[in-house]
Amino acid sequence: MSARILVVDDDKQIVRVLQTYLTQEGMTVLTAYTGDEALRLVRQERPDCVVLDLMLPGQSGWDVTRQMRSDEHLATIPILMLTARVDDTDKIVGLELGADDYVTKPFNLREVIARVRAILRRTRGGVRPSSVLQNRGLRLDTEQRAVTLENRLLEMTPTEFALLKALMENPNHVFTRPALIEAALGYDYEGLERTVDSHIKNLRKKIEVDLANPIYIETVFGVGYRFRGDGETTV
Repeated sequence: MSARILVVDDDKQIVRVLQTYLTQEGMTVLTAYTGDEALRLVRQERPDCVVLDLMLPGQSGWDVTRQMRSDEHLATIPILMLTARVDDTDKIVGLELGADDYVTKPFNLREVIARVRAILRRTRGGVRPSSVLQNRGLRLDTEQRAVTLENRLLEMTPTEFALLKALMENPNHVFTRPALIEAALGYDYEGLERTVDSHIKNLRKKIEVDLANPIYIETVFGVGYRFRGDGETTV
């Protein structure tokens, strides 16, 4: 799988090992050791994916994620977080800022490669038949990888797009959190069910007018989520 990956970590040994394994997978690897350097390379090179450590000198991985997601030219570049923090809150904060996935240190190299490849498949996907899902004012175009609300283009991370697509393809179907991740991403997270909650929270901020009374993504307490099919979903 040909792609350009930016690996960011202040531990040079980790960077070297990831660079070696990703290169063996046919990917071109860019490297950075600080948050400032990472942002410079992201803006200059526009990589296909960023593998980003949270604990960096200067600007942290959270800072880098925040700045990328607030820049319309960088907002859709996927981010895989690397974290040595054991506090679940740190992972949730990263996901709520817009990271697509995370791996906890010490990590299995095969898992990192698998996560990167999964992110790239979701992002690039190859040529696919044109398919548009529309419900009320919300429109998702799988070919263009675009989501609009009342004709206004919304910025979506690859994971947010995949989750929304899975929900819209199955209106009124109640997904458990693991089932939704499996349907959207093709694999399950090893870890917190709350990662799904973080992505759904981000999605709602983008598509719901009233977060207290969502009209699209409904929480089914004790189970998971469903996309309300009150309006007709067209394909």
